[in-house]
Amino acid sequence: MNLNESEVYTSEEAQKLLKISDSTFRRLVKKGVLRAAKIGGQYRVLGGEILRILHPTFPQKVKVVYKKVLEKLEK
Repeated sequence: MNLNESEVYTSEEAQKLLKISDSTFRRLVKKGVLRAAKIGGQYRVLGGEILRILHPTFPQKVKVVYKKVLEKLEK
């Protein structure tokens, strides 16, 4: 299964991608670790959220690289 950050996944698809159980999925959503929307009694997760869970340091790395680029441009 390919993971697209702009695609919307069901809770079952997200569980399969993350290799977690239903109870773990619900616990992550309840604690706010995984952001999901409940639509019609079913959870939907954006692919970008799944990627964020898999690589939680990625946004921080982007900030570091961006700052380095800005510093070089200012010189």
